[in-house]
Amino acid sequence: MSDLMDTVLIERTRALIPDDTVEQKRMFGGTCFMVNGNMLVCVSKRGLMARVGADQEEEALSKPHASQCRPTGRPMPGFIRIEPDGIETDDDLKDWVEMARAYVCALPPKAAKPKKAKAGKAAQ
Repeated sequence: MSDLMDTVLIERTRALIPDDTVEQKRMFGGTCFMVNGNMLVCVSKRGLMARVGADQEEEALSKPHASQCRPTGRPMPGFIRIEPDGIETDDDLKDWVEMARAYVCALPPKAAKPKKAKAGKAAQ
């Protein structure tokens, strides 16, 4: 996926998540969409990573172009990786975003972590 296609996928994904509570953050080599501090989906050159939860994992894995997310070689339960071919259409992308939202929006909000002081700046 080219940088242009990556940008288009980010825009397509953002259009499906109009909430003001959604934050975009660079993580996992891509752009993650967070709801109340919890990761919803992550867009990257490799496709989409969706957080669907353990209860929906079996259903998610039965879909075309989906596999268990294994960024370090070990499985991440409840996280699904979708190849670019699996999110080509807006309907396919919407299905994944809605599946992730069903799980993530039911999670309690994460408390914001305190910002660390930048190196080289002395505390005053």
